[in-house]
Amino acid sequence: MTAPLRTNEPIKVEVALGARAYDIVIGRGLLVSLGARMKALRPGARAFIVTDENVAKQHLVAAEASLKAAGIESSAIVVPPGEGSKNIATFERVCEAIIAARIERGDLAVALGGGVIGDLAGFASASVRRGLDFVQVPTTLLAQVDSSVGGKTGINSRHGKNLIGAFHQPVLVVADTALLDTLPKREFCSGYAEVAKYGLLGDAAFFAWLEANWQEIFAGGAAREHAIAVSCRAKAAIVARDERETGDRALLNLGHTFGHAFEAGCGFSDRLLHGEAVALGMVMAFDFSARKGLISAADAARARGHLAAVGLPTQVSDVRGGVPGVDVLMDLIAQDKKVKRGKLTFILVRGIGQAFIENNVDPAELRAFLQEQVPG
Repeated sequence: MTAPLRTNEPIKVEVALGARAYDIVIGRGLLVSLGARMKALRPGARAFIVTDENVAKQHLVAAEASLKAAGIESSAIVVPPGEGSKNIATFERVCEAIIAARIERGDLAVALGGGVIGDLAGFASASVRRGLDFVQVPTTLLAQVDSSVGGKTGINSRHGKNLIGAFHQPVLVVADTALLDTLPKREFCSGYAEVAKYGLLGDAAFFAWLEANWQEIFAGGAAREHAIAVSCRAKAAIVARDERETGDRALLNLGHTFGHAFEAGCGFSDRLLHGEAVALGMVMAFDFSARKGLISAADAARARGHLAAVGLPTQVSDVRGGVPGVDVLMDLIAQDKKVKRGKLTFILVRGIGQAFIENNVDPAELRAFLQEQVPG
């Protein structure tokens, strides 16, 4: 597998959901076309932009200019950056601002930001006036390859991550890869964990390609657009088969059950970014699979080696300030959305690119594994 030569034409990936199908448009410099694309979808619609303070400094003026050039009237709300904004208070603030702006059902909300903004704005869109259409303009690698696609929206509870929310598909995703040039390296690296996830869960050839080409992805070469497009196609195919996560879509949570517990245990803070938690969680999932005899130690070491090579955390000691003890982690895992009738569900693997859903993980076996991994 090799990356195609760069062209001036954006890449389009369709999320095939019948009457609710939509395009993910991927390429450099697409923000300038946002207004024209929205006007083509909803002639005469007004827009309400949800963004955060960091993104607003970099891209809000350009987004508003694009809307104005297309004749779209817009207003905006700017919230604090970070996972801390995915809470009831900020959700209420966003909803009230949309209502105060007199946004109607035929108008469009715009999520301009990373995964936090996409989840927050998407949930507000699902809720205000019992449902507004919205457009995702992801500004981080993590959002471009994962959270902006598939319609999962929501906020966090004190009991865990993303426990309050709704399935609400966007009508368009505009992934301008030039926006990634302003990302801090740690943020880009965090997003790369979700790219690697697609190879580890279902595409061994893609994972091998990533091992050979990850430096070009980080440098911003043609490999970056290729990796984003492959990731989006993989997610779009799974979402089209299982929109509401009753089956195969759960595979996209490889590393997330462990990862969400670590995130919650770190207080959803910058001590551990979401992609970093996913990377650590994927290593744990591979190690747990090896402990159960499902894969070889070599496969687990290969997954760990690649994630470590790009600068992601691969052991508990890598987490700033440490993680909670086993009892706390077990309680957090028990709140995971994949738990069914009290039984623990994990995404495990039978090899690189061979993830599967294990619906009845033994809590005693899990506790013993965590006691090996987490310092007492």
